[in-house]
Amino acid sequence: MSDPTTPLSTSPPSTAALRRGLKVLGTLLITLSAISPASSVFIIAPGVIGQAGSGAFWSFVIAAVVGVFMAFVYAELASSYPLSGGEYAIVARTLGRLPGFVTLGLLMVTQVLIIAVIALGVGTYLSVLIPGLPGPLVAAVTTAGAAVLAIFDIKLNAWITGVFLAIEMIALVVISALGFFDPARPMGDLLGSPVAAGPDGVVGPAALGLVVGAAAVAIFSYNGYGSAVYFGEETNDAHRGIARAILWALGITVLAELVPVTAVLLGAPSLPDLFGADNMMSYFVTSAAGSTVNTVISLAIALAILNAVLAIILITARMVFSTGRDAVWPKAINKALSSIHPKTGTPWIATLVTGAISTALCFAPENFLLVVTATSIVVVYAMLCLAVLSGRRNGSTAHAAYKMPLFPVAPVLALAALVYVVIQNAQDPTTGRPSLLITLGVGVVAALYYVLVLRRRGQWELQGPSDDPAAAEAAH
Repeated sequence: MSDPTTPLSTSPPSTAALRRGLKVLGTLLITLSAISPASSVFIIAPGVIGQAGSGAFWSFVIAAVVGVFMAFVYAELASSYPLSGGEYAIVARTLGRLPGFVTLGLLMVTQVLIIAVIALGVGTYLSVLIPGLPGPLVAAVTTAGAAVLAIFDIKLNAWITGVFLAIEMIALVVISALGFFDPARPMGDLLGSPVAAGPDGVVGPAALGLVVGAAAVAIFSYNGYGSAVYFGEETNDAHRGIARAILWALGITVLAELVPVTAVLLGAPSLPDLFGADNMMSYFVTSAAGSTVNTVISLAIALAILNAVLAIILITARMVFSTGRDAVWPKAINKALSSIHPKTGTPWIATLVTGAISTALCFAPENFLLVVTATSIVVVYAMLCLAVLSGRRNGSTAHAAYKMPLFPVAPVLALAALVYVVIQNAQDPTTGRPSLLITLGVGVVAALYYVLVLRRRGQWELQGPSDDPAAAEAAH
């Protein structure tokens, strides 16, 4: 582990500079669109319900508690280093270069896969209106189109994502109303007597291990509030504004996901039918309000997924841009990836590369995509917890504009929760254990690349925007 207080670069600062044009609201809109509460409720929540049954309510509550701890961690770190490299740039500056590059390796793999995972949901919900749509092809077209749109000015994209976000929030309000206004069971059943479907389809009491294990997926459904940091170099007064955007994003996300999931579990006419449905949310909406409402909601969800794809491409492209500026790749590739469009002020080549790779991955098996991405975020969260503890100890985050309350309670409790989630996933031979092994493999490959390529090259160049004197002073 290298000393994060040593100089970060022996090279002159990069001339590539993103354009600061976002206010905190614009950053918040893009961040919420990347989380896409509606996409999480319709695509990810069924996986939590399928594993934990009605115990999914507690899975989402556990994930929300972990989310609060992690939001504090993200806010403090992001107010120290609001950089387009996001988590890897922060970890490298606080915990050390090797952990930082391992974090980058995990994120490089999972971010482009997540785009494909989300995009595959577009065909599913459009097929309600146009049956027989080829899911992978629709996802690929969606991803390619979003990548082109992501090249344009960041302020324009903030407004586009804001309009789509409003549509998906209305859809979630409708779903919540359907469940709470006509419940099929009391809230006490969710609180004290959760049930789940067994391997044979028979519904029985939900085991605690299943509920906690499913919390890892629920954590993934909330994930994204910390991605506000990726727009730190495009947000005015980023050291203060990004922390506010992160905390607001988590609060809105938990409310927008936990409420409709609870409504579905309360209002579903039959829990066994819900657990066994091919499309749980469509089953609920159709049984509660009819096929016409289900069609309208499905179209809204398709728009929400498109919005999420656009927002995540915006985020991932900035990380890819940062890798070029930090000289991760051969010189020619670095130059291309760190290029800024002269008119839009966006990392256009990094955006197109991100879109091209994600478009190709839309044709990969969906189960493969889910397994690879299932637990990597848990490892990244753990890295950030260690980073904030290290930053307080070695002073690399002393200049942070935001300091979390009751330090070090949040990172310590978050680490404990993450360790427990990893243990539970290790006991799942279908998804959890293979995902952990793949995450370990990606981390090892990233570490080898750092040791055999970057360290031999001399020094990994960690750079930031030239208009951020506070971060530059802290870096040296």
